Amino acid sequence: MASSPSRERILSKLRSVLGENQLPKPFPEMENFKGDIFAKDKASLAEQYAIELTNLGGRFIYCENNEDMLAKFLMLADNLNWTKVAVKDAHLISLFGEKNMSFVNPDYNIDESNAAISSCERLVARTGSAVYSSAQAYGRQLPIYTPIHITVAYTSQLTKDWQEAKDAIMEKYNGKLPSMLSLTAGPSRTADIEKTLVVGVHGPKEVYTFLIEG
Repeated sequence: MASSPSRERILSKLRSVLGENQLPKPFPEMENFKGDIFAKDKASLAEQYAIELTNLGGRFIYCENNEDMLAKFLMLADNLNWTKVAVKDAHLISLFGEKNMSFVNPDYNIDESNAAISSCERLVARTGSAVYSSAQAYGRQLPIYTPIHITVAYTSQLTKDWQEAKDAIMEKYNGKLPSMLSLTAGPSRTADIEKTLVVGVHGPKEVYTFLIEG
């Protein structure tokens, strides 16, 4: 449908006015800036991630190696009386199988378990986030359905920000991102109902990260 002459006159005037009254950009030198816009943090990536995750209500547990992780996990499970922990990640199934922890079992469904344990794609130190993808063993389920989510990660998976995490995931999957990426930072929370903060409505009520040196 052709534009009316009056409409074209109005648009022409608007273009003319906007062209004559352009405001200067406040920081033109930043237009093509490629450096880091954030202040340098003296804390290590592990320390920064731990601080941010804890501030968001998550639980952080540092482990020297796989053996240390298994010992600390068993202690936590005993304290919280976990009898069923779901797992699908092949590496974790192997680790827990070596210690004969039968209560950590790939046959358990998330909805019938006390908790679920998984690996992640990357950890983002600046936001205390863990990145999960649909290409992992649990697909799209884990960030939503489990009541308690335990993430096992290694210090080699730490990244300073989302861009660095995305670049690493792109490299892992040969330049193509999985169909879903989820960034989880602490337990799920919402204030949609009468502006009252409620934890655990849209996902886990508790979030743990076991970070292993390596």
